[in-house]
Amino acid sequence: MSQQQVYIRFPEETDAQQLTAMYKRNRGFFETFSPSTPEEYYTEEYQLQSIVKGKADREEDHRYAFVVCRKEDERLIGHIGLTFVVRGPLQSCMIGYSLDQAYNGKGYMTEAVKQVVRYAFEKLHFHRIYGEASPRNPGSIRVLEKAGFHKEGISRSNVKINGVWEDHQVLAIINPADDV
Repeated sequence: MSQQQVYIRFPEETDAQQLTAMYKRNRGFFETFSPSTPEEYYTEEYQLQSIVKGKADREEDHRYAFVVCRKEDERLIGHIGLTFVVRGPLQSCMIGYSLDQAYNGKGYMTEAVKQVVRYAFEKLHFHRIYGEASPRNPGSIRVLEKAGFHKEGISRSNVKINGVWEDHQVLAIINPADDV
C-alpha cells in the first residue's frame, strides 16, 4: 500500500458519539471474539468517561488509546489500545484493536497497527509489543503478522468469551532499534 488510507490519533471528547455508534453497530461481531462488555459500555456517557480517563492514563504512562480514521472522509472506523504497560526491565505492552466490520479486509487495521507500533517504538520507547487473537479469528492474526508480529505460542484457556475459556494465539514484535 503506497499511500496511507488511514491515520491514528488520540480520541477527543467529540468522538464519544461516533465511538458509541460504532460499538453498538458492531456489538455482535466484536463479542464473537472478545469478552462481553457491560451494558453501559454502549452509552455515550461511558465512552466520554473512557476518553477522559484515557487522557489521564496516557499522562501516567498506563495506557494509550487511539482511534483509527479514514483519510478520505475523516470517518472514525476503529480503535487501537496499548495496555498492560510495563516499564523497567521489560519495556512492554499489549496491543488490542477493533475495526468496524464494514471496513474489514481492506488493509486499514494493518496500516493502523503499523502506525501505532511505530509510535510505540519511536516515541514511547517500548522494547516489545505483544498481541493475542483467537485462533477462530484468522483475520486478526493476519493483521498482526502483516504488521511484522511473529507467532510465539498459544496461551491456553486464556480468555473467557461467551462463557467459554478460549485459547489465544500470542504474537509479538521487538523494537528493531534494540537489536544491537
